[in-house]
Amino acid sequence: MKNLFYAAIFSLFSVSVYAENQTYYVNSDIGNDANPGTSRANPWASLEKVNSVTFEPGDRILFQAGSVYKGQLKLKGSGAEGSPIVIDMYGVGGKPRIDGEGKVLDTVLLENVEYWEVNNLEITNLGPERREWQTGIKAWANSYGTIHHIQFKNLYVHDVNGHLKKDVEGCGIFAQASGDKFSNFDGLLVEDCHVVRTDRNGICMSSDFTNRSKNWFPSYNVVMRGNLVEDCGGDGIKPWGTVGCVVEYNTVHYARQRCDGYAVGIWPWSADNTLIQYNEVSHTKGAVDGQGFDSDYNCNNTTFQYNYSHDNDGGFMLMCTPTPDEDNIGCNGTVVRYNISQNDMQRIFQINGRVKDTQVYNNIIYTRKELNVPLVLAVNIDGDYAQNLSFYNNIFYTDGTMRYSHSTKWLPKGLHRHAPGLAKMDVIFSNNAYFGNHENRPEDKHAITDDPMLVNPGSGGNGLDSLDGYKLKAGSPCIATGKAIAESGVLDFWGNKLDGGKPSIGVHEPKSH
Repeated sequence: MKNLFYAAIFSLFSVSVYAENQTYYVNSDIGNDANPGTSRANPWASLEKVNSVTFEPGDRILFQAGSVYKGQLKLKGSGAEGSPIVIDMYGVGGKPRIDGEGKVLDTVLLENVEYWEVNNLEITNLGPERREWQTGIKAWANSYGTIHHIQFKNLYVHDVNGHLKKDVEGCGIFAQASGDKFSNFDGLLVEDCHVVRTDRNGICMSSDFTNRSKNWFPSYNVVMRGNLVEDCGGDGIKPWGTVGCVVEYNTVHYARQRCDGYAVGIWPWSADNTLIQYNEVSHTKGAVDGQGFDSDYNCNNTTFQYNYSHDNDGGFMLMCTPTPDEDNIGCNGTVVRYNISQNDMQRIFQINGRVKDTQVYNNIIYTRKELNVPLVLAVNIDGDYAQNLSFYNNIFYTDGTMRYSHSTKWLPKGLHRHAPGLAKMDVIFSNNAYFGNHENRPEDKHAITDDPMLVNPGSGGNGLDSLDGYKLKAGSPCIATGKAIAESGVLDFWGNKLDGGKPSIGVHEPKSH
């Protein structure tokens, strides 16, 4: 009896050791679900087999390069800190393809699991009709509490025909927190993914826990980095319900291509201390909203820096809030600095409602000859206009016309009836350079109206490396003539160190001065 007892204990110990740090192989061409799956010679064959297993910390699930699977990959089990569960590919060839065919809501689903890394998959979910909440890949904290360490890297997510309506919208890559129990993410990374033709959105989040007075439970350590989003129906990249989110080195081309509602290239909602930097957004369609970037409501201290916005129908930057109350803190403390906007349309800055404590400095705005647009469009909401807004050290360069206007009436399709002047907006302009035709320019006691001597304004193409035309030539009147701004950052657009003292106007700090 004693020997049997020790044998049972040894057996349990052996199974536990075997279950950890296991590598499983999946190959739809030569695999068999009766195989152990623990070698390339004896792989599993199907998603159903993978879905049947509860994985352990340190496990790896590897799909054969070029293999194809139909249906849903629904993952079970959780990793642990320092020992995540990893999905990846093996062999040589294209990414393994998982196709939901529109028959499942989420082609790849991670519901109430944590410490997962999903890499190098092709994911699609195209059906005969649009479906509400349809996604390519989804991480879901569903009445769970805090989900740690979810990473999506180097995924190709395409052709997801989710619903275009905003409150039931589909998405390519989606992270959702919902349910009866406070739930969020800590350590969500979306990196180097390519997202194409996904509706409504590209890479987005959603949370039920964003009401400031009732259930504020944001996500932390969220990073969206190095992704390419193309041809999405609505929003490109949208962090939601976060603190300290970083959105950087992303490219969003052709957002809002199919929806009728409000959509923007990159914007946070119900988020604090968001950093949005080194991104490019272009060709967002339409004027509802249609901007490259947006600092939205229920947000504190969003910083936009070193970004490039061009050819967006709705303009460069939206800032907006309905009237703040106990549930919505408004839009406060936005900083817009060292960005370049080229040939954005309809309006450059649209500022709606009681947006507060906003700084816009050391940016360059360029518009081509054919454009006649408001540089600033002031829009009241319930009689409220922006408060404590400043524009310092910017270069406003137009080969067409820039105007300074306020809205007297909302019109269909996101348009406005304009009137000259900024109405009751509480705003200061100082130390800006104005070149070209500026109508109703506001008072700026330290304005520069001479040619700012940019190298080649309007010459930007695709990519942040195409913007050397916005550097200052030697002898520019903008060199060392700006206003000193506290906590203004440490680098110019090209990574030159800001040496303190009297800054230059624009995005370039010449090293020689």
